[in-house]
Amino acid sequence: MYKKLAYPLGLAAVTLITACASHTETAKQPSNFVEAYNGISSDELKQHTKVLASDEFEGRLPTTAGEEKTLDYLVSNFKALGYLPGNGDSYLQPVELMEITADPDMHLSMGSHTFDYQKDMVASTKREKTQVNLKDSDIVFVGYGVNAPEYGWNDYEGLDVKGKTVVILVNDPGFENPESGKFQGKTMTYYGRWTYKYEEASRQGAEAAIIVHETEPASYGWSVVANSWSGPQYSLVTDNGGADRVAVEGWVSLDAAKKVFAEAGLDFAAEKQHAMQGPYHKALNLKASVTVNSSLKKSTSHNVIATLPGSVHPDEHVIFTAHWDHLGSDPNKKGDHIYNGAHDNATGTAASIVMAKAFAALDQRPARSTTFLMVTAEEQGLLGSQYYAEHPVIPLDKTVANLNMDAMNVLGATKDVSVIGMGKSELEKYLAKATARQGRELVQEHRPEAGYYYRSDHFSFAKKGVPALYAEGGDEPANEEMAKYRKRANVIVTGCYHQVCDEYRENWDFSGVREDTQMFFEVGYDLVTSDDWPKWNPSSEFQRNK
Repeated sequence: MYKKLAYPLGLAAVTLITACASHTETAKQPSNFVEAYNGISSDELKQHTKVLASDEFEGRLPTTAGEEKTLDYLVSNFKALGYLPGNGDSYLQPVELMEITADPDMHLSMGSHTFDYQKDMVASTKREKTQVNLKDSDIVFVGYGVNAPEYGWNDYEGLDVKGKTVVILVNDPGFENPESGKFQGKTMTYYGRWTYKYEEASRQGAEAAIIVHETEPASYGWSVVANSWSGPQYSLVTDNGGADRVAVEGWVSLDAAKKVFAEAGLDFAAEKQHAMQGPYHKALNLKASVTVNSSLKKSTSHNVIATLPGSVHPDEHVIFTAHWDHLGSDPNKKGDHIYNGAHDNATGTAASIVMAKAFAALDQRPARSTTFLMVTAEEQGLLGSQYYAEHPVIPLDKTVANLNMDAMNVLGATKDVSVIGMGKSELEKYLAKATARQGRELVQEHRPEAGYYYRSDHFSFAKKGVPALYAEGGDEPANEEMAKYRKRANVIVTGCYHQVCDEYRENWDFSGVREDTQMFFEVGYDLVTSDDWPKWNPSSEFQRNK
């Protein structure tokens, strides 16, 4: 069951609505706010989704003809609605991508053991080199590989790992010890994400970082690692060619790790227990070696940025994000070979266009600017949003908040709204007001230990200190009819994630997409008509940068 938000709807919701209203008293609600809100229609959401997910768009893979068609469609729609170019005189922001494909003919040696690619290990590099060679590198176990001052935890304290290979546990210290009070218990923090572990190992000067895979704390099996880390891997082109990253980033299976620890005279389970209790590291007195040969390819994709300028504070922006990209096509696949990405994320892109129309229809221009940022290369690791956050067109200290829409709810109307990363910021007060209008309640996301807050484009803003919200329709159907529909549709939606069967279907019920789009419209509206600057909650690992 979901954990309910601390306050129920009803009287408490009225209090929240009043509190939010105090922030917006400087801007009078336009006479047609309700008309614009109700104008968000399922039919329009369906139509845009259908177009974007059609075979004509070829799966919307970055740097292909499918991208060109998607960009043309988005720009023409925003321009027709009266939105101005968000990047100077252009609606586009170029994003340079580096595709690095590791040669699968590789083996990882740790001590006397040699592990095979995809079977017990995977490895790659973010360095823009055709070959990186790790040879006889000292292996050090660094527990969870965390340096978190706010939790009083530093696995690297007093340790010099320059030139060494660090072996790291997946997730964070609270996951398997939820009653300990460490970190946030079962709920994953960013310190539990594999991306953080490579970043921190790089900051510490390690030469290689190897994560030990375990299915439960990772929230996925070894096959996901083996498949996701093989083939082309994308990153942003950097000025230093990735020189500030560890040379080798990889994973080993649990069985492989146990063998290595046993050779070092250690029991893996016992060492893991030590790591769970407090900051921990131990040298294994073994060496690691691997050679990663790679092919490199540079290309350019684009983010789309469109702005409706504010009437009083046009330099202050609320930014909506959705990723327009998907996986393209596989001509070697028999039969249907196009990954249309209808659910992921033609729905979120469609919601952005329809919501932009609602803002444009207001008869009184909001005080702040409303900006839609449609990002590229989310499927390759949030690269479009990462690039924007590192090269912001709108200064981050003038960005009030980010609201993200990814894979909208095509399973029908719900009684609840799932908040991804519940408890992180004051944006949830605005969300509670918007859902109260719909008679819905806020609930915690399903399986917070999986760390979904760190897996979509809002996270790129959060890392830079901008309060960011990600929410979607929950799991409780609005009525019995919706429950029956949901049961049928969920089989398709779940089974078609990142498959060619993620196609637009005429029998999809878009009532859930509509109510979530209306919800985000109201949250955004309350922010662009306000002088409030929402804050991160003190318990969050993010705070607005000074």
